[in-house]
Order: sequence, then C-alpha cells, then structure tokens
Amino acid sequence: MEDGTSKAPSYCTGTDADQARQWDVRADCDVRNILDRVADKWSLLVIALLDRQTMRFSELRRTVDGVSQRMLTVTLRRLERDGLVRRTVYPVVPPRVEYELTPLGISLHEVIKSLVIWTEDHQQEISDARSEFDRRELEAAVS
Repeated sequence: MEDGTSKAPSYCTGTDADQARQWDVRADCDVRNILDRVADKWSLLVIALLDRQTMRFSELRRTVDGVSQRMLTVTLRRLERDGLVRRTVYPVVPPRVEYELTPLGISLHEVIKSLVIWTEDHQQEISDARSEFDRRELEAAVS
C-alpha cells in the first residue's frame, strides 16, 4: 500500500474542522463514491420517477428518454445495492418486477427536489451566463 493511502475505502482523514467532510475529493472516500453514484443523470431520473409510486421496469424504460435497457438495469441494481430502491419480484408468468423507493430513497428524493427547485429558479440566470460565455469564446476565437 502506498504511503498516505488509507487501508479502508471509507476512511477519510485530513479534513480540517472548518471544512465539510462531504467535500473530500479523494477517490477512495465513501462520501465521494456515494455522491458519484446518486448524482449521475440516470439515478436522479429514476429516483424522481419513483417518487410516491411503484413502477415496473418496462414503465421506467419507456419514461426515461434515452436510457438503454442495460444502463437502466445497472442503475436500478446500484440503487438497490445502496438501499435506495426496493425491487420486488412476483412469482407469476411472465415474471413481474416492480421498483419503489425505500425510506432512504425517499429522503434522498427530498434533497433532489430542492436541487430541481433551485435549478428552475435559476435557469434563466444560467442560460444568460452560458450565452455570455459563448459570446466571449466566439470573440476570442475570431480575434
């Protein structure tokens, strides 16, 4: 093991008391790994769709525009592993599988709602900033 490397992936040291632990940027930090997982675009969409409802795989696939069957399967399995989604298989022919948020997933959904509200409140400012940036880039390229 390299000097200075932690022995356990969840061990995140070196954060000063004034710094929030969640901003630890090391690749082996559990907080960073969890954020990477739950903040990807497919996970966010799945969590949002499962708010207060149970959905079958085929319903999710039809609703999430652009997701492949494989990527949706991987996303659901990861969310299930993290305890955010519950997968229920019914012993019928053909097999019926449903997905729903766990209490932990519901609590994450509340945080995601806050992010969506912030985005909606600031979308015009962000659009304006992008336009201004693109204008400056274009001017710099022409100069």
